[in-house]
Amino acid sequence: MDKKHVIDLLPDYLDQVLDTVQKQKVEAHLKECPTCAAELEQLRTLLDAFANEETAIPSNRVEANFLELLEQEKRELAKVVPLNSKQPSIKSGWGNFLKIAASIAMLVGSFLLGQYQQERESHVEIAALQNEGLELRQTAMLSLMESKSASRRIQGVNYIDEFGDLDESIVKALTDRMLHDENTNVRMASAEALEKFTASEIVKNAFIKALKVEKDPGIQITIIQTLVRIQEKKAVMPLKELMQQDETQPFVKEQIESLLPSII
Repeated sequence: MDKKHVIDLLPDYLDQVLDTVQKQKVEAHLKECPTCAAELEQLRTLLDAFANEETAIPSNRVEANFLELLEQEKRELAKVVPLNSKQPSIKSGWGNFLKIAASIAMLVGSFLLGQYQQERESHVEIAALQNEGLELRQTAMLSLMESKSASRRIQGVNYIDEFGDLDESIVKALTDRMLHDENTNVRMASAEALEKFTASEIVKNAFIKALKVEKDPGIQITIIQTLVRIQEKKAVMPLKELMQQDETQPFVKEQIESLLPSII
């Protein structure tokens, strides 16, 4: 453990479910490994869910200053009296006014250009942060699903809502939880999470395989209803076999009997 990263143990470390020896080794490793120490802080921040920053609203002071400058110059212009004429010089007055307007237009243009460049840079930074955040959420999800705590594994499964398209590693982790987790609630949470991604052949095959190994009636019904809903023809034979098994609960058999005709 001294030479390898301990990222997989961090959720259990935060949950304080490691034994004394493991805890001491993790803490010793964290003192020597900046990477794992940083992962610990990021995971703690993610799990604490303190991360909703308010969007900054640009100030209106610049525009107000421009308008104030314009009004001031207009007032000064009204006071100007030509030395060689009793009437104000219209040509001269409009010339000064146009100069002022042109100057302000240049200032406004510069401001808008700067604002555009700032927004463009912000979009690039946001995209980078979103990508970084996605990787962090994936790491957190996978780590939580390997936790010794069933509640943490369920929490990891439920992070599926944070993703649009599933990464292959996440699909594999979810299907493994559904097929092999020792806790019924974790298997049920995994099955319900995977319902949203039945377009994937990997997910379809995992549901069919689950028909052969799952013994909990509640999870069996969830799987049956999902396969019927997506009209998965490859599930017909496993469904018939499940209906013929003596240990299958009567209400599960009734569910199969009522739904099976819709996909045959």
